[in-house]
Amino acid sequence: MQEDSSRNTIIFLVCAIALFIVYQVFVLDPAQKKRAADLKAHPPVAAQALPGAPGLNAPPAVTRAAALAASPRVPVMTPALKGSISLRGARLDDLFLTQYAQTTAKGSPPVEMLRPEGTPYPWFVDFGWVGQNVAGLPGASTVWTLVQGSTLAPGAPVVLSYTNGQGLTFTRKIEVDAHFMFTLTDTVANTGAAPVTVAPYGSVQRQGIPPDANKSAVVHQGTIGYLDGKERAFTYKDLTKNNGQPQEFNSTAAWTGITDNYWLAALVPAAGEQVHAVYRDAKSGGVDVYEANYTGAARTVAPGTQVTATQHLFAGAKTVPLLQEYEQKLGIAHFDNAVDWGRFFFPITRPMFWFLDQIYQRVGTFGVAILTLTVIVRLLFFPIANKQYESMTKMKKVQPMMEDLRKRYKDDPAKQQQEIMALYQREKVNPLAGCLPILLQLPVFYSLYKVLNISIEMRHAPFLNYADLSARDPTTIWNLFGLIPWNPAHLPLAGPILDTTLHLGILPLCYGFTMWLSTSMSPQTGIDPAQQRMFQLMPLIFMFIMAPFAVGLLIYWTWSNVLTTLQQYVMMRRFGVENPIDRIIGRLTGKKTAAG
Repeated sequence: MQEDSSRNTIIFLVCAIALFIVYQVFVLDPAQKKRAADLKAHPPVAAQALPGAPGLNAPPAVTRAAALAASPRVPVMTPALKGSISLRGARLDDLFLTQYAQTTAKGSPPVEMLRPEGTPYPWFVDFGWVGQNVAGLPGASTVWTLVQGSTLAPGAPVVLSYTNGQGLTFTRKIEVDAHFMFTLTDTVANTGAAPVTVAPYGSVQRQGIPPDANKSAVVHQGTIGYLDGKERAFTYKDLTKNNGQPQEFNSTAAWTGITDNYWLAALVPAAGEQVHAVYRDAKSGGVDVYEANYTGAARTVAPGTQVTATQHLFAGAKTVPLLQEYEQKLGIAHFDNAVDWGRFFFPITRPMFWFLDQIYQRVGTFGVAILTLTVIVRLLFFPIANKQYESMTKMKKVQPMMEDLRKRYKDDPAKQQQEIMALYQREKVNPLAGCLPILLQLPVFYSLYKVLNISIEMRHAPFLNYADLSARDPTTIWNLFGLIPWNPAHLPLAGPILDTTLHLGILPLCYGFTMWLSTSMSPQTGIDPAQQRMFQLMPLIFMFIMAPFAVGLLIYWTWSNVLTTLQQYVMMRRFGVENPIDRIIGRLTGKKTAAG
């Protein structure tokens, strides 16, 4: 019976792997190539005009240089940003983050924050005025005139102007600080004979999502804001599934925008401004046009008078101290919620991030900060974990006796259970004692995992021989970790599989080994031989599952396994229980250890 079970398990695993490989080669890979070919043949086009928002009448996708050359521009240059503002529409659509590179390669260009409409996957921001039955309001195609300044820089604002020829003059003063915050002061002057009623608006739009965008399920990406007294966040998928129906909110003390893992474009109306905010996916020509916008309170401009509205735009990296600084200085409610702390875990993730950042500021290396924080968390849970490992060790110690009872009373289940319970009482073993400590620790260790995913400080952070803690392990077993000068990904047919599903670097192998070591020290009572074999295969399975994860996460998991194994080993030595470490040492030295 046991041989049949073993054979069935092996057959199942072989068939599953074979099916996965066939599915990868003949279904997933061709589908991916077809999508890439379709994208090349039919690049995304601009959406049509949205009601109550600026127009989206851009030409079909062109190069970035061509899109920039299509309109006059005002340069932007700060210590953190470079780019330009389009005088057509007075749109902010060309922005790079000069302090963040796209890759770790030497000479890598800076991260592209905003991208002009007309290019593939544009991401841009508009501000302006809307009004019922008001002719001549500036829109996406309106060409503004630069009347003051030449290059937007900290302490050097620019002023744009537009006169509609029907009695309204629009003036926009744009300022920027040394980081990522723009301030726009819009004025409408009425020189006509009749009053007009207008309301300020802001809109951030993204047309399609690049295929190489980080699509982590752990970190929120999509629309986000603080509206109606609550954090309001919808993923791109949420908006797409809503079949074009907008999510609408009325709020004061608001902000709204679109976020990626590390980057944020957020609209901030004036403090106390009553706004109507909208999130939506306005599909156009098969392209998802994701938008977060708001419209402020209406203002009536009498003849011979003017009204002014001040708005802000944050366009940059989500560094927590900077978000909190803006929150205090500009009164932006809960602005650091742009970082995805987790809906239920923020009471743990916030202080944990602060503690990790404090360690990082002192040690200067994010990898060392991860190792240090993991040790500190383990020390805090040491008493609880010790109880857990003590219970597990006792269970492992009585395991041979339990197996003996099962064999002796295999035909009498009631007597078998009675004798096992008597054994527990005699040896002072509580089978459930190891469960509660695990449940207490899980939220903390998940929160640490969450913190590492949201920390921009981990992005491109070097450690040991790794250039980027936020990327997967670049080494692979298939070229002996770089000793053989070839790339397995270039291999016909098998290349994509070796580079994805079967990509195993040094850290995933270390993780798999430490997980096997820790698992081997755990009792496996109460399960049949087939389940035991599956339990033994779990480290191998998880090694492949975890291989694509970031190096920083693998360091955390591997180091955590090492500390867990060390604590288990000490406990097993204390109770004189046989363990795999002693067996390994015994084989290497040829001597039998005290516990072995």
